[in-house]
Amino acid sequence: MAWIRRHRLVTFFALAYVIAWCAWPLYLTGVLPRLEFQACGPLVAALVVASVADGRAGLRELGARMIRWRVGWQWWAVAFLVPIAVHVVTALLASGAIRPNFVWTDLALFFAIRLVNPLDGPLGEEPGWRGFALPHMPFSPLASAAVLGVLVAGWHIPLVTVGNLGSWLELATTFSLTIIYAWLFNRTGGSALLTLVFHAVEGTLQPGTLGAEPSRFTTWYFVVWTVVAVGVALDRKAWTATTARQDTATSSTSSI
Repeated sequence: MAWIRRHRLVTFFALAYVIAWCAWPLYLTGVLPRLEFQACGPLVAALVVASVADGRAGLRELGARMIRWRVGWQWWAVAFLVPIAVHVVTALLASGAIRPNFVWTDLALFFAIRLVNPLDGPLGEEPGWRGFALPHMPFSPLASAAVLGVLVAGWHIPLVTVGNLGSWLELATTFSLTIIYAWLFNRTGGSALLTLVFHAVEGTLQPGTLGAEPSRFTTWYFVVWTVVAVGVALDRKAWTATTARQDTATSSTSSI
């Protein structure tokens, strides 16, 4: 327990990877007919490490970030509208037109389920990557976001190898999205709830939702999100230590 307290992040990332990847060797050796990727790895890792390292106080701190909703209406608008806008722009660049191919009620239901399903990406990942890991990163805020981006992208590798993600380019898109999630987290005073909503909206929309051709959509999706990531990286206010760490001032210090 003392070692975990001193090395929260090493323990967290190791658990997040092991839990998510545990079925991969069994799939590669033919024991399992398909890859059962455990997207809840970061969530479980965050709960375990927070409880072991800091007890109830650690769990309360994590929980507070997950329910921080008083952040200003403009940030709620960002969480909902930016992913939608990116999909629209990407579809236009990829296909030259918008061809809606969805039922609103189905889309809304899918979004709602993604918000509360711990086995899906948004709830499985956000409490871990943003709720736990990002506030404990020992680097500058922007550097922390970049390091986290590499680790989060790497965590998705098994999904690319089995075709659940369209191409390796999607890992680069994940890196860009991680920068944007960190920006939103910092700008909302540490609200993992807002990154959860953003993540759920982003994943609810698919290339087929707007009638775009998948391969061209994937390429332009990376380009558009990278442009957005560069834009938010220039927002100096989001990357000051006081902004990024304002909700962790009372957190205990730890090494990697």
